[in-house]
Amino acid sequence: MASSDQNVIDEPQIDENSNSTSNGGASQGVGSAGTDGMTEIQKQRLEERERLRTSKFDVVTSLFMSLILFIGAFVLMLFIVWLTMRMPERVKSFPPIEENAAGRADNAEGFERDFEPPGAEEVEELMEPTLQDTIEAVTDAVSSVAGALDTMNTSATASTAGTGKGDSRPPGPEGEGEDIIPRFERWQLNFSAKGLKPYASQLDYYKIELGAIGGSVQGVDYASNLASKPKSRHVDDSESEKRLYFMWTTPSPLMQFDRTLLTQAGINVTGRQMLKFIPEQLENELAHIELEYAREKGHPSVVSIAKTIFQSTASGSGYQFEVVDQRYRKGK
Repeated sequence: MASSDQNVIDEPQIDENSNSTSNGGASQGVGSAGTDGMTEIQKQRLEERERLRTSKFDVVTSLFMSLILFIGAFVLMLFIVWLTMRMPERVKSFPPIEENAAGRADNAEGFERDFEPPGAEEVEELMEPTLQDTIEAVTDAVSSVAGALDTMNTSATASTAGTGKGDSRPPGPEGEGEDIIPRFERWQLNFSAKGLKPYASQLDYYKIELGAIGGSVQGVDYASNLASKPKSRHVDDSESEKRLYFMWTTPSPLMQFDRTLLTQAGINVTGRQMLKFIPEQLENELAHIELEYAREKGHPSVVSIAKTIFQSTASGSGYQFEVVDQRYRKGK
């Protein structure tokens, strides 16, 4: 009985122990399951952190990318600076200086001129005398002493072959303006270039057109855009051209350049006069440069200027004219 009781008693103990063991195991299993769950989450987070963590490859790649961007931005800035330097400078606006020079046009050179036609009271004196008046005048002339020629304070050559005294105004368009030497006569433009291309670039910068006139061709042929691909145009009415122009007065190597540029534009220059047509803006600029130089030399007006020589020189990315010599009229 004892043994059986023991056995009976032992079974619950065994059951209890097994229950307790079972319960303990269950609770331990729950604990294990929770710990394992947290570990998995942590592992996932660690893996994500590892994936998001900057690697040495990323560091080197970012460094090279930053370096490439910096170099690209620097090169872009240099390109912009280079581009702006090659762009033509903004042309400074010069107000026009009007010059109303006196000129005799087609009138004969001389030392006097009639400003107004004769009045009514003077017509009688200009009428042809009668035969009787002529005989009396001849008689008086024979019986008198030989007359003397009038002397004039002028450099013109006097002649007894006629009574006309010519026109004292200087050459140029007819006008009753100031006693000044006109620009086309007192200005001289000098250019210097080592080749055809630099010379053509100067003309294009100043917007000077080359022209050919005369010969067997009616009108004027113009050439522009000389530095790249010369273009030509033709104008039949040469009287419509009002711009100031210059022509070669002495032989020069640059004269051949003009001939070459006109030929490249398809213009025949055989037996024709080559001209340079100056735009109005450049003419105004030259007038201001001339007057400023004259004032520095103590001549406040262009009336006293006899000759002004301009020289084209390089200035930054372009060119500019400057006065290299200026001569003045005596007594002006």
